[in-house]
Amino acid sequence: MTAVTAVMEVAPISGISDHGVAKLVGTAQSTPILTKFFPVDSRVESELDLDTLAPEHMTFRRREGKKKEDIEYTFHQKEGLVTTVRGGLTESLPMPAGTQDILSCLYYTRTVLEPTPGASLKMNVYHDKKNRLVEVRVEGIETIEGTWGQAETVRVLVIMPFHGLFMNQGNIRVWVTTDERRTPLRMKAKVVLGSIVADLVEGLVEPKTVTHEG
Repeated sequence: MTAVTAVMEVAPISGISDHGVAKLVGTAQSTPILTKFFPVDSRVESELDLDTLAPEHMTFRRREGKKKEDIEYTFHQKEGLVTTVRGGLTESLPMPAGTQDILSCLYYTRTVLEPTPGASLKMNVYHDKKNRLVEVRVEGIETIEGTWGQAETVRVLVIMPFHGLFMNQGNIRVWVTTDERRTPLRMKAKVVLGSIVADLVEGLVEPKTVTHEG
């Protein structure tokens, strides 16, 4: 049964700071059949500093079943603080320098991690009032097919022990091209209702909608 459609994309934005910034967008929406008993309509927007590859601001519009909330994070990377606005309350908490959010961490990984099987890195991801250590490992080189045809990719395992945008329950796998662009092409994860396979999109192109089957 087709349950959820998911889209991820990135586009440059200008005029909000004195340096390069990109907007990362991730959405997850339930199909009409699933919406009858478990509606999903969540959206994350993250503004990423292209010089430091660290997030500056993120909004999370979470709509999952009966759970509805809007969360806003402002990352003060130099000061080592993150300000959270949630449920009408504002609080600032400490964080390590270079901390990522639930969306920016995927794009940070594609840029920093060496595309060599066995390579790994660890980073701090701030989510739901906690600093969380996330480990990323390169599992291997794999050729995959999609609307783009065939592409040689690096298969990356993101060990993410918390509930993210796509209702993922634990690890996420991402396939990134082996060329210098390191374009993310696909993501797979186990979710509350089964599993999701999402073709990833970047740049100023029309997003490709993908299906989640449970």
